[in-house]
Amino acid sequence: MKKNQILRILSISIILVCLLFFSSCNKTGQVQSETAEETTEKNEELKEEIVEEETAEETAAEIEDESFLKDKIAFASGRDGNFEIYIMNTDGSMQIRLTNNTSLDSYPAFSPDGLKIAFYSDRDGNKEIYIMNTDGSNVRRLTEDPADDLNPVFSPDGSKIIFESNRDGNFDIFLMNIDGTGVTNLTNSQEIEAFPHFSPDGSRIAFTSDRDGNNEIYIMNIDGTEVTRITDNPADDSHPVFSPDGTKIAFNSDRDGNWEIYLMNIDGTEEVNLTNSSNTDTFPMFSPDGTKIAFHSYRDENWEIYIMNSDGSKQIRLTNNSINDQSPYFSRDGLKIAFNSYRDGNWEIYTMNTDGTEQTRITYNRANDSNAVFLP
Repeated sequence: MKKNQILRILSISIILVCLLFFSSCNKTGQVQSETAEETTEKNEELKEEIVEEETAEETAAEIEDESFLKDKIAFASGRDGNFEIYIMNTDGSMQIRLTNNTSLDSYPAFSPDGLKIAFYSDRDGNKEIYIMNTDGSNVRRLTEDPADDLNPVFSPDGSKIIFESNRDGNFDIFLMNIDGTGVTNLTNSQEIEAFPHFSPDGSRIAFTSDRDGNNEIYIMNIDGTEVTRITDNPADDSHPVFSPDGTKIAFNSDRDGNWEIYLMNIDGTEEVNLTNSSNTDTFPMFSPDGTKIAFHSYRDENWEIYIMNSDGSKQIRLTNNSINDQSPYFSRDGLKIAFNSYRDGNWEIYTMNTDGTEQTRITYNRANDSNAVFLP
């Protein structure tokens, strides 16, 4: 593989996945949110109410009833000296450690019914895909290969998992059953494929590939057939996300000299620059009803969370501090957004209303907490 192709995909990975390492700059603006100091002061009572962290085994008796599967957030935390998977209530209470080993466990993904969590771990010497019950029980390794398997995503019906693997010499997109059987290389090219995303009906997968010399958006059937390139320009396009109704795809592009968020039909027609700013806008996420898109932006000289209508209108800055806020994730009812913030000197998880009010810190420790996802 050509060196410049590797550099291109690495640059996208740095922007989309490793944003935690950007340094913060000092600049403020006018928004509908609270300062870090106000937020911390406001939530002192919540801090006192948060229970001591427990392992899944210690709390098994407490979480057997169905009420456990209501209003949860899964996340990864380094508070134990290595990253582990945790779960908690959406107010930050009842924080439970689900995994317990000396290696890396990260990137939790809920099944659509909320009963399972997939994640990747290097506990066996390399990164593999694992699955467990939402209470941390019945942990099973799904993949077994000397290469790395990463970033599992459930299909909408919960029967399949797609993931990225370099087991064939470069990163491709693979599909398997949720019991780990039927592993299939869907893309099977000599280049790099990444960032797969299911259509809402589970029939198609959008993804990024540099098979044509630069990163473009492609779409294919769930069995890997009918691979179609749907963007075509000399710049890089990446990180496709289907709209909830399956008719649109939002994605990142640097075709205008900086990273912006674009929207297009699923056949690649009617591409529109939604953000149209002079700095980086990335990580688009649709609200459950498809009317809004949350994203993080560097237009204020540090990473902040923004929201806009799905046509790009009414762009509103939700967070406002001199430190980085990023990686927004909508709750299933679309009323809350979870995000990562460094405003307290380390990465913590916050929630807020979709208008930026009631910003609430829900994790409290000196290590980093990240990768927050609401239970579907």
